[in-house]
Order: sequence, then structure tokens, then C-alpha cells
Amino acid sequence: MSKVKDASLAKKGAAELVWARANMPVLAQIRKRFEKEKPFAGLTISVALHLEKKTGILLETLAAGGARVFASSCNPMSTNDAAAAALAAGGKIEVFAWANQTSEEYYSCLNAVLDAKPDIVIDDGCDLINLLHTSRKGEMKKIIGACEETTTGINRLFAMQKAGKLLFPVFAVNNAHSKFLLDNQFGTAQSTVDAISRATNVILAGKTVVVAGYGWCGRGVASRMKGMGANVIVVEIDGTLGPHESGLHRALLAHYEGYRVMDMPSAARIGDIFITATGNKNVIGKEHFALLKNGAMLSNTGHFNVEIDEPALRAISKRVFDVKENVEGYEQKDGRIIYLLSEGRLVNLAQPSGQGHPIEIMDGSFALQALCCELLAKSAKAKGKMKPGVMPVPKDVDDAVARMLLASKGVKLEAPTAEQKKYAESFEEGT
Repeated sequence: MSKVKDASLAKKGAAELVWARANMPVLAQIRKRFEKEKPFAGLTISVALHLEKKTGILLETLAAGGARVFASSCNPMSTNDAAAAALAAGGKIEVFAWANQTSEEYYSCLNAVLDAKPDIVIDDGCDLINLLHTSRKGEMKKIIGACEETTTGINRLFAMQKAGKLLFPVFAVNNAHSKFLLDNQFGTAQSTVDAISRATNVILAGKTVVVAGYGWCGRGVASRMKGMGANVIVVEIDGTLGPHESGLHRALLAHYEGYRVMDMPSAARIGDIFITATGNKNVIGKEHFALLKNGAMLSNTGHFNVEIDEPALRAISKRVFDVKENVEGYEQKDGRIIYLLSEGRLVNLAQPSGQGHPIEIMDGSFALQALCCELLAKSAKAKGKMKPGVMPVPKDVDDAVARMLLASKGVKLEAPTAEQKKYAESFEEGT
């Protein structure tokens, strides 16, 4: 039933899964418990995630807990075909994904995993949830709930909730503090720097790198680029475009952390490498392309390929040509060439230069996913307890993942004394 690019890649993919499994101790601990307790017995879980080796270990963990698992990718370019083939060959997970899909193929795979009539959905970017609320409304009654793990997806969910259109509970896994710190800040940072380096093979030291957006992802990217010797400029907005802190506060933070902060027209004139990390659209648009230096490189590490206005860039270009894998050149009428990485899609996950976040980072993020799915499964036995809407990850779950991650690194923390607990409690009680 699975549909992958090349089943003969299964052996290669299996080796990748072995490596990921060996470096994800928290999921291994959760899997061991799931194998005994079978929290998902009789349930179907449909998934749209970046389908590669780390994701494969999450899917195996859910299957070990008794779930029927159906998986697709959440991005047309981010599937690792070897890992997809290995998961499909295992026989416990149905996979519908391959790299470099057309838009039509991408949505056919999303619909294929929804054809399984899931009880629980795991989403990355909110595409599955959106399909369920639009073209597949008839299947809503069976849905217990969902998990969403991206800033873009959470913003879409809050918009649906505000409009009164979100019809089942969704855990905002992206907003768990462990996820912000691990996945968004450190994971995005390393994977983005790695992918740009692989795709271009240029030195980063001495380059002027423009980071658009100074949320958790942008902060991490800026810090890593600074550590590589780049001269970093941060671009932020005057106002708030989502449920999180204002761009004004982010700009202040960037300024006092030592970065130059400016608007995009100013940054466009001097930047060598541009990285968008905003979750919004047309952050680099037609008005900026005319200002870019010859040889400027544009990349995006936000979820959707809307942050760089590629259609506008294509329309004003004299010629568009392939430079190398994951790099296209857009020759302008004045002879300048602007380079776009990974078609403006997620640079850190576009195969083959993008390999996604480090394994240990995803161990924590996927542990949050697994435990939130378990909460949804338990809610099915106590109907009516979870209302439709965006729900925070419970603090005890967030803390449990952080505690397991620290323990896996051999880290021990100081235990508060009885006197310290009493002193802290006195402030909480206002005494």
C-alpha cells in the first residue's frame, strides 16, 4: 500500500534508522513503556512530518504503542527517500512520500494518509488539519485530536480558533518550552548553517548575513552565524504579526545582543547571504531584489515557500538557470545574478543538502509529540474532557521530557531543600 520513490533504497535507509535509534535515548525509553502499555491499541495515527530518519524513530515508537501509522511528508522537498523506503519495508508503517514532489503529488499523499480515517493527527504546518476542516469535513467526527509542531502551523491554528473554525483539540507542541529551546533555537540554527554550507561550499566567516525574524529560530541562526565569523544583521518588524512577542521587543533584544538591526531595504544593499525565519510572506520581495548585490544568496528556513517572493523574482529575471543541486541563478536585466537556495523552501530540510535538525534535538521534540499523542489517546477513554481549540503542552509533560534529556546526558541537578521550598512557596502565596 505504501508509495515511495525507490524500494531498493531500503537497506541504505535501514542503516540510517539504526544510527538515529542509537542517538535517541528518550524515545527509546518511551518506546519501552509503550510496548508494554499499548496506549494506542485500536487507534490510527496519520502523520505529515518531514519524513527522514529521526521522524522514522517517532513513527516506530507510535507503532510500538499499538497504533496503525500512516505517514506523508509536510514538504515536497524534505523526504529522505532511503528512510522512507526502509520504513515502508518494515511492514508496520504505511508511507506515502518521496523527494521533489509536484504540488499535486504532495496533496495526493496528504489525502492518502487521511484515507486511513485517523483518530489522531500529527501535523507540521497544519496542512492535514486544514484538509480535515475543508475538503474532508465528513471525517471530523472520528478525530480525537492533533499535535502541531511549527510556528507557522500554530499561527494558522490560532487564526482558525479566532474565527471559531477549529473543531477539535490540538496540542501546540511547538510552544512547549523544551521545543522552543531545543528544536527552534538550537536545531534550526545548526541545520540551517549546515545546509547552506553544503549547498554552496562558501566560507561564512567575513560574509554579511542578514537574518529576517528574531524569534526563537532567528535567534539561533544569528548566534550560529556569528560564531562562524559572519557579520550578522537582523531585520525585524515594527509591530506584532502573531500571538508572540512584538517585533519591537525582538529588535531591542537583537540590538543589545550585539547585532546591527535595520529594515530590509537597508540590509538588501549590503547582505551576502539572506535567511528568512519569520513564518510570514514576501519578507524579501520585488522592491528588495533591485537592491541586492551581484551574487547575493537567498534562503528560507521558515515552513512555507512564501517568505521569498520567488514568482516576482522569476518575473523580473532575464534568465533562470540551474547552478547546482539546491541552487538556482536568477540573472537580472542589468547582469546581476541572484542565487536562490532550495527553491525558497526550507533550506535545512530540502534534500540532499538539508538533513534536518540534529538527532539529539529531535529526540526531545518527538518525545513531546509521542507523550501528547498518549494524552489524546487517554482522552478518548474520558470523552468530553478536551474541548476544541489550541492547547498548551502540560507543564508536567514538558518538564518530563527535559528531565529525561538531562538524565540521558548524565546531568544531575541540585535538589531544593525543605527550607528553600518553604521560602519559595511563601512568595507564591503572597506572604
